[in-house]
Amino acid sequence: MATPEGLFPNTLISAEVKASFPKGYTVRALERTDFSKGFLDCLRVLTWVGDLTEEQFHERYDEMNTQGKGTYFLIVIEYEGRIVGTGSLIAEKKFIHDRGICGHIEEVSIAKDQQGKKLGQKMLAALDSVAINLGCYKTILDCGPEKEPFYVKCKYHNSGCEMSHYHEEWKDAYHRG
Repeated sequence: MATPEGLFPNTLISAEVKASFPKGYTVRALERTDFSKGFLDCLRVLTWVGDLTEEQFHERYDEMNTQGKGTYFLIVIEYEGRIVGTGSLIAEKKFIHDRGICGHIEEVSIAKDQQGKKLGQKMLAALDSVAINLGCYKTILDCGPEKEPFYVKCKYHNSGCEMSHYHEEWKDAYHRG
């Protein structure tokens, strides 16, 4: 039986990282069929997702898979037919660093019942292996101060502060007319 094709070739995740996962756990690229395996439920552990339909999930997946080819690298951990972990690497192409690529890690989330098994550390290793195989000169992420010790364990270090400008107020005013 053919395996579904994911957002990117699974060969970008190093064999060493794949082998580090416990028996029964699979780390791989997000697939179009992962809606029914609880992908969004896994993300809900991290943040508000909304009430996306399967059609809306497929629409966004297809956008990432066509228009964003070579940019979006969403990884999932599957266990017993269910998505229990996820993380995203966004590859930003630059002019600096000799037209280098900077990897941005986002949305690392592990299902509540799977936490404490070092799956988060393994997810970061998988994301880093993809970044290295893409030729990223660095990988960055944002986190709250309470998460800093976890990311330090994963070989990340604090290199500044995060600044945000949320656009909800503008969006709401624009739609009010």
